[in-house]
Amino acid sequence: MTTPPPPEPRVPRFSPAVRRVHRATAALMLSCLVTAAFLYYPPLSQLVGRRRLVVLVHEWSGLLLPVPLLLGLVSRALRADLTRLNRFTAVDRAWLRAVRQRSYRRPAGKFNAGQKLYAAFTAGAVLVMLGTGLLMWFTHLAPLIWRTGATFVHDWLAVAVAVAVTGHVWLAVKDPEARRGMRTGSVDRAWATREHPDW
Repeated sequence: MTTPPPPEPRVPRFSPAVRRVHRATAALMLSCLVTAAFLYYPPLSQLVGRRRLVVLVHEWSGLLLPVPLLLGLVSRALRADLTRLNRFTAVDRAWLRAVRQRSYRRPAGKFNAGQKLYAAFTAGAVLVMLGTGLLMWFTHLAPLIWRTGATFVHDWLAVAVAVAVTGHVWLAVKDPEARRGMRTGSVDRAWATREHPDW
């Protein structure tokens, strides 16, 4: 009788707090995007019988979007990951050069430069969407010209966020080990060595 091979060594990647913040933020972001589609895309708008309810879900999902991250700041692991995401290093510049040259040898720490740029864009977009959304929600806060500008920025930034989130999900679908890392907290050592050699 042969003994089964030993399991592949796993590397801890994300703490439970980081995974919870990611899931809650993803749920709120998805809620914002889906309700926005039903509010602004005419073929979908016709399917909604209770438009005011969709508006309420959209408004409160947007208002609550920063909350998981703010609550998660009590976690040392989350703060450490945010520090890594917030630092652009020589390794990140080398990763971007490798992408431009279509090289498969891309140096990366725990997060690659693409993940850092996505995180920075998303964080900035959430703040701008929150500000413009509040101007649209509380119409007495600003003159009409400001509200018109806020609506323009909010709508077009929503399209950009939808494109970015779609790209994020598409890349995650293509990489089952990255998804497993976010689901279970650990990744295969060979994957970590290949995808994040400087981690």
